[in-house]
Amino acid sequence: MTSFSEPAALPDRVDVVIVGAGISGIDAAYRLQTECRGLSYVVLEAREDLGGTWDLFRYPGIRSDSDIFTLGFPFHPWAGADSIAEGADILAYLRDTAQQFGIDNHIRFRTAVQSADWSSTDACWTVTVEQPAPEGGYLRRTLQCSFLYTCTGYYDYERGHNPDLPGLDTFTGVVAHPQFWPEQLDYAGKKVVVIGSGATAISMVPALARDAEHVTMLQRSPTWISAIGRRDKFADRWRQRLPASWAHKLIRFRNVSFANGFYHYCRWFPDRARRLLTQAATRRLGPDTVRDHFTPAYAPWDQRLCFAVDADLFKAIRAGEADVVTDHIESFVPDGILLRSGTVLPADIVVTATGLKLQSLGHIELRVDGTRIDPGQHMLWRGTMLSDVPNFALCVGYVNVSWTMRADLTARLVCRVIEHMRRQNLASVTVPAESGVNQRPLIDLKAGYAERGGHQFPSVGDRGRWSMSKTYFLDAAAVARANVRRELHGVPRRGTTAAETNWDAGVRS
Repeated sequence: MTSFSEPAALPDRVDVVIVGAGISGIDAAYRLQTECRGLSYVVLEAREDLGGTWDLFRYPGIRSDSDIFTLGFPFHPWAGADSIAEGADILAYLRDTAQQFGIDNHIRFRTAVQSADWSSTDACWTVTVEQPAPEGGYLRRTLQCSFLYTCTGYYDYERGHNPDLPGLDTFTGVVAHPQFWPEQLDYAGKKVVVIGSGATAISMVPALARDAEHVTMLQRSPTWISAIGRRDKFADRWRQRLPASWAHKLIRFRNVSFANGFYHYCRWFPDRARRLLTQAATRRLGPDTVRDHFTPAYAPWDQRLCFAVDADLFKAIRAGEADVVTDHIESFVPDGILLRSGTVLPADIVVTATGLKLQSLGHIELRVDGTRIDPGQHMLWRGTMLSDVPNFALCVGYVNVSWTMRADLTARLVCRVIEHMRRQNLASVTVPAESGVNQRPLIDLKAGYAERGGHQFPSVGDRGRWSMSKTYFLDAAAVARANVRRELHGVPRRGTTAAETNWDAGVRS
């Protein structure tokens, strides 16, 4: 029997609380250490390990769906061989980063944030957390901070999207969800049906096909898929010729330029992009298969473009190890799935890769002076702070290029805001809401998960300080131009000296 290990002690008060020890939280912690020297901070993580997505997902084939040179940190060059990295390698990289920069010493695991309450009188957040108790159950504790930064990602870690699947209780096989993959699941020699055609299904199908008797990807409608190499020849060449830090910057610049360029090509010239992707798939699978199963009705990048690494999905289909069926589920039956067409797909195992459930703040209830805050009713200033909410920021990365590219911009802007507060001796800052701004959804995709849960997220605007361009270089310039003195409303600190808090301890001259 495993003995109980109590979570590390919480401080009573720190300058900054970061919620989440995934890729965004680690990046935020590094930026605080290097750009806001002298501040105290703690990272609160509900899980037992760091890594976020890369610790949660353990299904076969888990990997990045963007290149690791841009998904990784700009301050810690990726040293692995592959450009598209396996999940376990990404997790090891995150652990190494946290250890190398001493960030792991600031993380409090098994500490789930339940709520955060801002008091204008005290100019601080009171953060309520739950930690496991020795006798079972949970203990509630609190700590205070001057600034709260949530890096909880954009989907629900506790629940995936589970659509109604009629007759599921009659199925005699095994049902698994990628978000909660059973460690001991044996699929060798089994018939497997994967429901879904998003990034998870596309990476999982060829991985399962190596050992399963046969794998079928069952989709209601096709997804745009492009083949991408696991190794990056450009990166290999320049990493041999340049010091690691120089090569890393060059590779990141090239890769984000290409990714942004292709995204905008798809948006501006959808018919040309359709032809390009269709022709590439046809060369690998033939016209009939592509017409029936790989030609979506929507334009490329109306939903997220998916990638088959080294064309592994296409190769598995060509080899007869996997196939794709485009149909609707009529009902589950004891030995498989009855389709609307009347066909029965035999299955020993069904994997419900049916998508994510969005969650804007990781189940945290946010209140300002007793009033509950709904992020969906606020706008997002420069992709960073909620309008009219004091001393609070949230991290929302890109969905059209690597998440980390935007997360790092956000963390650096948060540091600028905090430094501004320290220099001006401010107790709080807010971004006043602005009337007359045309609002747009933050996650501007026609994907099912965005349509189901996008209302939970703050909106962005069509101009100025409320806009997010989805283009890294434009956003980097906009963040650099941000005039925090003019755009933020500050409240001077009253009755608190520097000796009573660390807030001013490391102000740079």
